[in-house]
Amino acid sequence: MTDNVSLTNLKPIKPRGFPDITKQTLQRQSQLIAAVTKVYKQWGFQALETGAFEYASCLGQFLPDDDRPNAGVFSIEDDDEQWMSLRYDLTAPLARYYASNRQNLPNPYRRFAAGPVWRNEKPDVGRYREFLQCDADSVGTPGFHADAEMVAMGAEAMRAVGARENEFVIRLNTRRLLNAILSKVGANNKKARLSILRALDKLDRLGIDAVADLLGKGRLDESGDFTEGAGLDRSSAQIVLDFATARKSTRTSTLDALSAMVGGTEEGRNGLNELTSISSALTAMQASENDVVFDPSIVRGLAYYTGPVYEIELLSNDKDAVQRVGSVGGGGRYDDLIARFKGESVPAVGISIGISRLAIALNQSKTDNYRDGPVIVLNLNRSDPSEALLLATKLKKAGVEAEAYMGGSGMRPQLKYADRRNSPVAVIVGDDEIARGVVTIKDLKLGSELAKSVESNEEYRSQRPGQFEVARNDFVAEVKSIVERK
Repeated sequence: MTDNVSLTNLKPIKPRGFPDITKQTLQRQSQLIAAVTKVYKQWGFQALETGAFEYASCLGQFLPDDDRPNAGVFSIEDDDEQWMSLRYDLTAPLARYYASNRQNLPNPYRRFAAGPVWRNEKPDVGRYREFLQCDADSVGTPGFHADAEMVAMGAEAMRAVGARENEFVIRLNTRRLLNAILSKVGANNKKARLSILRALDKLDRLGIDAVADLLGKGRLDESGDFTEGAGLDRSSAQIVLDFATARKSTRTSTLDALSAMVGGTEEGRNGLNELTSISSALTAMQASENDVVFDPSIVRGLAYYTGPVYEIELLSNDKDAVQRVGSVGGGGRYDDLIARFKGESVPAVGISIGISRLAIALNQSKTDNYRDGPVIVLNLNRSDPSEALLLATKLKKAGVEAEAYMGGSGMRPQLKYADRRNSPVAVIVGDDEIARGVVTIKDLKLGSELAKSVESNEEYRSQRPGQFEVARNDFVAEVKSIVERK
């Protein structure tokens, strides 16, 4: 009895940050992956799939909040007493794969991958612990034309998933310029540098005032949590903020502004040369100023980046105002990641599109009456559902998603069920239809639209908007035609 009580009282809860994904979002994710990987293939990348787990030592510790061993990842101890971790991205496993198969791979090696990744961090709105990414990487490419190629390909991928002019932007920076400004303010140890980079990485989300606090003594957030700051004095913090907000209207004018700030240092000149080379290649690949901008506030949280870094941001055109939706991808150059295995630097660059976040953003902007559920064949004979089963089978054999209603309710609840299933069509066959050799079809989307102009229940019952009869032999073709129009 006690066990039964405990089971009855069990709360149906799940861990935070692990979303339940329903049909429409699953379909959207599949469509996005197909669209993005088609672009990757067109640009000469080949598929590779690695496992969900990697040895923790091979993954390395590169996450932005990695202040202690095993932070940011989910790990278990294998039976050989080695620690395994769920991959936190698709790039670190690629580094391990390339290092172990280098002799048998073409040089450069160009691969793409799509799949889930996991991060053991605090979940937030649109920020999950499990999410999908779709990556492309080029290993063995030292020239900055390879960085420009990734960025231009990322812009094409965004257009492939439906983003139009001024609905996305790729913001690009280089770690060399960041290094130059860090040296200028005397941040010469790893802890100070990471604190400053982490503060800048929050500029879009928290704003200038909050980041100024994080560059200084620290910040107390709304929840009462205190984040220790980088410890810069006010003038040094202002130098960093001036650098981060130096973006101008064109790539060339931004380079001029940055040159005045860091052009007097070797690292600064190297960074400016990188961006100048990338700018020339972007022009050659016809990547417009609307698609790609130079933005010195871009940091990217992963610690393995060594050169150019970029972030893909989705925008929303609200009448005349362009609003920021948020980051849906990014990437950069990581010339030292594979060196951990080989003891020598291997140039590499990649880009990642966050499929989960992109799907959410696109679904939020979807305003049409989208119906992607199965056709529902109503069962009006509870004692013998054979007729409903037969009609549903005919639809399925014709390639139409369909089901016969299997519940015990009457006609009105069955139509409500079809609505909840997002069905485009309900098929109705009762004794009267069988006797006359017809089938009643209810176009649920059209009916919903027509019903908006109906003023009374009597008028609705008399008009039956979106509902009509067809000959029994013609019902499959008619239903299929409606579904394909949806």
